[in-house]
Amino acid sequence: MRPMKFTRRSFLAGAGAAAAGLALWPRRSAGAATFASPNERLNIAGIGVGGQGRPDLEDMATENIVALCDVDHDRASGSFERWPDARQFTDFRVMLDDMGDEIDAVVIATPDHTHAVAAMACMQMGKHVYVEKPLTWSVKEARVLRDAAREYGVATQMGNQGMANNDTRRLCEMIWTGAIGQIHEVHVWTDRPIWPQGIDRPEETPEIPDHLDWDLWLGPAPERPYSDAYVPFNWRGFWDFGTGALGDMACHNMNGANKALQLGAPASVEMVRQEGMTEEAGPNSCVIRYEFSARGNMAPVTMYWYEGGETPELPEDLPEDTELGEGGGTQGTLFIGEDGYITCGTHSTHPRLLPESLMDDYETPPELLPRSPGHRQEFVQACKGGPPAGSNFEYACPFTEMVLLGNVALRSGERIEWDSENLRVTNVEAANDLLHREYRNGWTL
Repeated sequence: MRPMKFTRRSFLAGAGAAAAGLALWPRRSAGAATFASPNERLNIAGIGVGGQGRPDLEDMATENIVALCDVDHDRASGSFERWPDARQFTDFRVMLDDMGDEIDAVVIATPDHTHAVAAMACMQMGKHVYVEKPLTWSVKEARVLRDAAREYGVATQMGNQGMANNDTRRLCEMIWTGAIGQIHEVHVWTDRPIWPQGIDRPEETPEIPDHLDWDLWLGPAPERPYSDAYVPFNWRGFWDFGTGALGDMACHNMNGANKALQLGAPASVEMVRQEGMTEEAGPNSCVIRYEFSARGNMAPVTMYWYEGGETPELPEDLPEDTELGEGGGTQGTLFIGEDGYITCGTHSTHPRLLPESLMDDYETPPELLPRSPGHRQEFVQACKGGPPAGSNFEYACPFTEMVLLGNVALRSGERIEWDSENLRVTNVEAANDLLHREYRNGWTL
């Protein structure tokens, strides 16, 4: 059965608004967020400015960068030098207390385990928030942040920058206009992890460097002795702090499939195979399978996630020299439809039909989605009363829940069946303990 062909009119009148990430929610609640006028400059603060936070802020440098917060002042020194007039802080709670009335929006680019507590503290004060991917460390945190964004009426954006790519829009338009018919299978892969996984908790306990506030770095995570095995980068592989290769890259590489196929919540998730996972850290490699029910006029679909060198097999009817994805096939997505194949690279770059000879005669479909001014500028415009950013929390929170359910299945070792409405695994009771955790004393969501 061939899919219904989308016209511009039917698309804009129907499912397209949700697929575009433009779902609307109440803009204000009593005493909550305020929105600048288009001609005003925002006052923006950064939390976690020693890594990804700096390029995030660079793309918002059209605005006033008024405050910079980082628990490691050496690592953040480049940002401090870049914006010397911004006030400097170590604890974001102190920053919000001291400068709450002077801040309009906050960019949060801390390690995964502190995303949610920082974002919630900002939203409760009516601050617009841009939060790096993955939006949260746990499934439950994502649901809580979605509800908070609705309650406080703030502008939001998750930092999966490929959402703003024109290539992501072209991919959607190819699929929505029936380029390969109904899609029933998707394969998504990454070359991560590029940090240690499959390891135990470090035994060495060196002295904490003077420039690092280790207690604040831990935040809501379990108490652990300081180790340079965690900071500044390799925390990603440890379950206490990171979400592994899946959390690191799926919000980029799965995004094209999630948006184009309007995936929503999975019906079930299962670990197909893994190698090397420990109680403390993610696996060296794994394959995870997601099952999605029919959605509107879209057929049920199975999606596979691969990491650590695992990749999908080349379909038998494609030439042997066909490259799936990009970069030598190290990252990408393969869509399998009833009438053919589409592949693209990381962040949905360069979508193309396979075999590639089909692209010679392929007629580019009409533009069904507006083009983006840039991922971070979408957020800036939303803070000034413009349309919600493409990866606003109405889109990003359910997407993050879906992604992180892969880790729940991986760590439980079971096929889990998912009740999204009630935020619950229905068939493996113990898996529900992996949806969230108790925070360390002094930290709340």
